[in-house]
Amino acid sequence: MARSIIVTGGFGVLGQAVAEAFAAAGDKVARVDFVPAAHFPLAGALDIGGVDLTDAAATGAALDKVAAAHGGIDVLVNVAGGFTWETLEGGSIESWARMQSMNLISNATITRLALPQLKQSDAGRIVNIGAGGAVKAGMGMGAYAASKSGVHRLTEALAEELAGSSVTVNAILPSIIDTPVNRADMPDADTTQWVQPAAVADVILFLASPAARAINGALIPVTRGDK
Repeated sequence: MARSIIVTGGFGVLGQAVAEAFAAAGDKVARVDFVPAAHFPLAGALDIGGVDLTDAAATGAALDKVAAAHGGIDVLVNVAGGFTWETLEGGSIESWARMQSMNLISNATITRLALPQLKQSDAGRIVNIGAGGAVKAGMGMGAYAASKSGVHRLTEALAEELAGSSVTVNAILPSIIDTPVNRADMPDADTTQWVQPAAVADVILFLASPAARAINGALIPVTRGDK
């Protein structure tokens, strides 16, 4: 039976790869994004653009559309987020607030609002995107790493909160993902060990599968650069 999947940040490179993987598996996919429209179509997908995931009313309206169209919500994949590199001395305090909003508050908002639907699923799944760089932050990574560390703690706390339900909560911690933006930002980097979006999608599909039913509250590194 086809499941109802939500991928936030679904119009971006990683979100697109994740959405395509679920669609290829026969699931009903909804892509929710802050961007007004997708640059790359996905046949059969329900696309809801222009959604600020820190806005509870707008986020709730998007979730209602998905539940009505796809008969509920079984899996929520929180891809949406942002990145900044700046030192504390040379950067701005506003960047810390922006990273918290984009990476943590957005995640907490949609997850909280989706919980009633997810708990009605026989096997609800929440998969978050943490960061390997939030385990130990390097120079210039403070604001980003702090927000992603918040995602790690949210994952762990929510997993315990939902331990008696049908819902599992896990996060993957990728190293650098091979995207056009990252290549443009780091033109001199050795990209041979960067993680491919499709490989990240494979791990997410596993965590969303019945085979991962015993995994809850895990923070799983995803670091290999194999194609």
